[in-house]
Amino acid sequence: MDRRVHAFTDDALGDDDAVALAERLRRREVAPAELRAAVAARAARVEPHLHGLALDRTADPVTGDTGGPLAGVPTLVKDNVEVRGWPAGHGTRAFVPAPSREHAEVTRQLLAAGLDLVGTTRMPEYGLNASTEFADAEPTRNPWDPRFSAGASSGGAAALVAAGVVPLAHANDGGGSIRIPAAACGLVGLKPSRGRLAPNATGARMPIDLVADGVVSRSVRDTAVFLGAADRGRRNPALPPLGLVEGPARRRLRVGLLLESPTGAAVDADTRETVTAVAELLAKQGHEVSEAVTGVGTRFVDDFLDYWGLLAFSVVTGGRLLHGRTFDPHRLDGLTHGLADHYRRALARTPVFLHRLRRVAATHAELFTRHDVLLSPVLAHTPPEVGWLAPTVPMEQLTARLLDYVAFTPLANVAGAPAVALPAGATAGGLPVGVHLEGTVGDERTLLELAYAIEADRPWRRIRD
Repeated sequence: MDRRVHAFTDDALGDDDAVALAERLRRREVAPAELRAAVAARAARVEPHLHGLALDRTADPVTGDTGGPLAGVPTLVKDNVEVRGWPAGHGTRAFVPAPSREHAEVTRQLLAAGLDLVGTTRMPEYGLNASTEFADAEPTRNPWDPRFSAGASSGGAAALVAAGVVPLAHANDGGGSIRIPAAACGLVGLKPSRGRLAPNATGARMPIDLVADGVVSRSVRDTAVFLGAADRGRRNPALPPLGLVEGPARRRLRVGLLLESPTGAAVDADTRETVTAVAELLAKQGHEVSEAVTGVGTRFVDDFLDYWGLLAFSVVTGGRLLHGRTFDPHRLDGLTHGLADHYRRALARTPVFLHRLRRVAATHAELFTRHDVLLSPVLAHTPPEVGWLAPTVPMEQLTARLLDYVAFTPLANVAGAPAVALPAGATAGGLPVGVHLEGTVGDERTLLELAYAIEADRPWRRIRD
């Protein structure tokens, strides 16, 4: 039985990615208003099934720079980023969001690229979960099969891009939140290096800044064009310039194959088979593939869990300062409270786990003296059914499930390194399976070049086929 939910049709959006739409707009074959009308119609078609949209502003968009490379292309912004005049709800019912007073810096980067902002996408409470599910609201569902999770925390963005509502959407990532939903929904999702894009306000408040903004898209070139535009508009002199990456390179790379996760979680057969097949493809392309070991040890898992708890504790204790008098911590979900309780028990360890996490960057850099890029799973297993990671699951059980699922992505966040999820395979039941490429700090170029090469030889599946 085919359970796929999508809105692809012969309208103004068609099958085009963002780059193709921008070219059609430049040739005046289509107008921005026609694209926005198509977005509204497509959203109306899939939203009763997917529940990915937080706010619909197709009738009253914020329009981008007409000189940007993606001028006039519609997109959606995640519900934790400020757009002037729009509420940012952070996926929670613990406060009543007021209209934002100013654009966030990443909002300005989206607009500078020319993108038209037409709404916001749903996320789990404060981005703490790996599935976009709620204690008292409909979950966001996977368009390939709505019985399954769309991932998180940029789950609404990924579901709506995969379903064809927009060609790409804003996302951000503090432990895998671009790459997890990209893998679950069959998309390209690149987490840039720390500092490549404008600082994220949430990340900047953390003792260790884990959060990077970016996009989820259906093509490598869409991600490359957006990142190139953002880098040109705001150059970080501490990182190598990125520019526009337009295709694969000819150079031979040392690819480290990582199939054993830092968490010790077992990798399922579908995921292992897909990653192995990509490793074989890269070897055929002339790259040197050898086994890699992260070197961080299982202590990293405990430290990251403690830090994850610190973030939740900050929400519980500081929510009123951040959001005003309407904030009620009693309305936070079970996962947020459970993580905060975990940190209360870990409070005395704070200086020690922060010290160890800060040392991860050096360990990660040493790994890249032996390899140019790492190839691994994005996740230890394919998307779970809705409910498996719900915030209503008992905390001990939910934590174990999350650690078994999110087994590979957090390392890049702590190290500040770039990493990309690519939709390179599928289960027998048709669910996407992602592979993960990780690079050294500042080297998005190598990841994009290799992603182009994989896309050319192993084209992504399309949900409408």
